[in-house]
Parts: sequence; C-alpha cells; structure tokens
Amino acid sequence: MEYSSLTLHEALGLLDGGQVSSVMLTESVLARIDAVEPTVQAYLALDRDGALRQAHQADQLRKNGQAGPLCGLPVAVKDVLCTTSMPTTCGSRMLEGFVAPYDATAVRRLTDAGAVLLGKLAMDEFAMGSTSENCAFKVPNNPWKPGYVAGGSSGGSAAAVAADECFASLGSDTGGSIRQPASLCGTVGMKPTYGRVSRYGLVAFASSLDQVGPLTKDVRDCALMMQVISGHDPLDSTSIDRPVPDYTSALQEGLKGMKIGIPREYFGQGLDPEVERSVREGIVMLKDAGAEIVEVTLPHTDYCVAVYYLIAPAEASSNLARYDGVRYGFRDRSASSLLEMYSRSRSKGFGDEVKRRILIGTYALSSGYYDAFYKKASQVRTLIKDDFARAFAACDLMVSPVTPTPAWPIGDKADDPLALYLSDILTLSANLAGIPGLSVPCGFNGEGLPIGLQLQAAHFDEEKLLRAAYNVELRAGLVGKKPSLA
Repeated sequence: MEYSSLTLHEALGLLDGGQVSSVMLTESVLARIDAVEPTVQAYLALDRDGALRQAHQADQLRKNGQAGPLCGLPVAVKDVLCTTSMPTTCGSRMLEGFVAPYDATAVRRLTDAGAVLLGKLAMDEFAMGSTSENCAFKVPNNPWKPGYVAGGSSGGSAAAVAADECFASLGSDTGGSIRQPASLCGTVGMKPTYGRVSRYGLVAFASSLDQVGPLTKDVRDCALMMQVISGHDPLDSTSIDRPVPDYTSALQEGLKGMKIGIPREYFGQGLDPEVERSVREGIVMLKDAGAEIVEVTLPHTDYCVAVYYLIAPAEASSNLARYDGVRYGFRDRSASSLLEMYSRSRSKGFGDEVKRRILIGTYALSSGYYDAFYKKASQVRTLIKDDFARAFAACDLMVSPVTPTPAWPIGDKADDPLALYLSDILTLSANLAGIPGLSVPCGFNGEGLPIGLQLQAAHFDEEKLLRAAYNVELRAGLVGKKPSLA
C-alpha cells in the first residue's frame, strides 16, 4: 500500500490500530518525494535523516503511551517559518543558508504534538507573489498539470500536499497565499482569524495581515491541524487569549439554520465561466445541506486591491529594512564603503518583485505622501471591515470563488505584475478585515485543473467554516481524487 496517499486521520487510525509505524509512513512519503519531486519541485530543504530519527522517536512515544495528537505523521512547512534544524530562506538569496536560532511557535506546536518535520517548502520570495515564480531557487509545478503554476505565495505547501509529498503542510496567508494555491492545487487551505495562530517565528512581510494556517488533503485534516497550531502565545503580542474550541466536533452533516451569503461583487466581470459554474454548483450543495442562501453586498470591494497594495508594501518596506547586509543574510563584499555595501547587498540579495514592493511602500510612507496614500488606505480599510460586519449581521458565512481563474501556464503573467495583483481580488479582503477564510475543492475545469470554493466567516468563527466546508466535501465527492504523477 502507498501510505503516502493517506490523509492525516486515516494514517492516525492505522497508527492507533498498530497496523503501521511512523517509520513506515515516513519512508513511504520519502519514497514518494524521490519519485515525484523532480517534477513537482516543492521542497527547498529536505531533512531525510532528521525525519527518520523523529519517526523512530514517535514510534517509541506511541509504544510508551505518550503519543501526541499528530504523533508520527510526516508534515512539511513553508520556508517562511523559522526552524533550527534546517535553513529558513524565505525563497530569497538574501537569506540563503540562514539557520534560525529558534523554532516558530506553529512549528514547535506541530513537533510537540509528535509530527515528523520533513522539510521546508518553496514559496514566492518573502511571500510576495501569487505563483511562487518569484522564488530565487526553484518554481513549484502544479501536480495536476506540470508546467502550470501551483499558486502563491504558499505554492510549494499546496503542491506538496496535492502530490502526496507530505500528509499536510503549513503556509502563510497575507492576501490569499494559503487559499489561492489551495484552490489551484485542489487541496483544503485555511487562513485563520488574525490572532488565532501565533506569528512568532513567521518571517514578517506585512505584520497586520500575515497569518499562519494549514493546507491539507481534506477538511477533517484541516480541523486536526488547526487544533494543534491554534491558541494564545505570549511571545506574539498580536496573539489573542481566547479558548480554542474542538474543531473536529464542528464536522457535522447538515447546515440547517445556517444562513450563507453570496456577495454580488464577487461574481462580476473577469470571472472564468467554468469557475463560476463550479462555485454555483457548490452553492447548490450548501443549499442541499439545509443552508439558507441570501444575497449580501460588500460595497467597498473595488477598493481592496488598491488598499492592499499600499498597506502591504508599506509594512514590507519597514519589515525588510533589517536585511542590510550587516547582521545576517547576504552581504556584498566588493563594496568599498558602508553605504555602497548597503546598496549593493540589497540590490543583489532581493529579487525584482520584492524591490518593487519596497519602493512602492517607501514612497507611500514618505513625507508629503503619507496622508494621501498610507493614511487614506488605512481609512478605507476600516470601511472594508465595516462592510463585513454588516454582512455578517445578515448571514453566518459568505461563499465565493477563491480566484477568478484556474491555474495558468508558468511564465504567462510573469511580465504583468498588475494582472497578478488583480488575481488576488477575491482573497485580499479577508486579510484586510482580519477574518477567517477557507478554500475547499468544488470541481475541475475542462483541462482537469482544480477549482476551489471560498468560505468566509466572522472573527473566530472557524468552526462554521469547517462545518460548511465539510458539507461541500461530502457532496462534491472529490476526496481521494489524485493527480496522475509518477
């Protein structure tokens, strides 16, 4: 049996029943990586020896009755989360070879739960991008159609899960970077409420928007991962001290009594007809499960892209100022003066998209322009938050596409940054409002490329998201459908 194709909960059942060991699971996943990684290109670092060592330890813990909730299950994490056992590069030459002095809280919670950490996954440089083409080291392929994008910035995290190169992964979501690649690769991906999961050890892009979350093979696995990584962390000042519910108990059939809103602004011009058809079919599934469908409006949706691409680059320009060639990271050693060393290190260490966003952000924060750009964007952000508050007074959840189109060929939009920015239009608002969002597979287009359905909820209503997604999953019947890789 190919154990690598199992879900987390299926593998847990076999481990608990004594039918497999963690070593067997880990060896199966490593063999799968050997077979498909030359095509998928999801991993930036793979700790083969460390993973097998952890698997042996997990088997001993299980034997001693000390197994954690994810004991012995091989997972991987986006290379934006700090790890002491492997480099953390953020997909950038600037941090090539950098090994962090501590583990990110989300990573530590996985390993404390007994998970086996396989490696670090490819991503857009410093999480800036929608395709993972901005990675300095390799570009992950969509397992459903190699040569097509896996999405971004957590492209490697989605591709690895879809290709059975790990049982589950962690990504980060600043403007859709978990949900969009999850949709394009046919996995489940959740962006939790801002503050629900610790950002400690997550290398910052835009601090008021970034959030860590899981990418998984099905909704139950998403609930299992959320259970482990959620909760207050005193090391993160934005972490919310609020009890973590039992997410798996939310996975109940039927949505009677739940109102689900359709925001009319999310079904407009530019939406691929096959995407709209699949999402509309998903809405019928929600209705068949007992939900009441209502129309809602988010009148400031048209401003989301502009607001995001002022606030996120402004925060990035501040956060990335630390990469100066002095304390750690890439340094140009040919410079003859301190100023020249700063300039050359940053020019050579950062890629084009990162430099573009630093320039945009620095301009938006500069004297004479701050009020016109950053301050105004922050005021409109408040209006966007208010839109969601009004909408959730009329419904429990909102449903929409995740991205306007399915995956496209690698390189197709590489020279058109604006087209890539606009591809995030349906996911950005959740980050601006700080609400949770989830992508669940709902269909395929004529080329066999996955299409995801997006669910959004009010703050800390992840249980409702999981329940609704579970009901879509039951009716869509797509779990277990795999891309035809080697």
